[in-house]
Amino acid sequence: MTERIRAILKEHARISLPVESLDETADLYAAGMTSHATVHLMLALENEFDVEFPERMLRRNVFETIASIRAALDELSAA
Repeated sequence: MTERIRAILKEHARISLPVESLDETADLYAAGMTSHATVHLMLALENEFDVEFPERMLRRNVFETIASIRAALDELSAA
């Protein structure tokens, strides 16, 4: 799952650093991701993993790191 997330980040997050070099706990916003890019990222994640982020998950901290994105997707997949 992490590699799929990284691939989506590479295509949609518009971060300035190579996605492959980022630690799973690295702050994606500090790496250059904007709130606008977050929307594109969220839509791509929903499409790739066939989930829908509920309103309660539409928060900066959900998309802040690879680890937090994976945790959110794990939760949505289990539901």
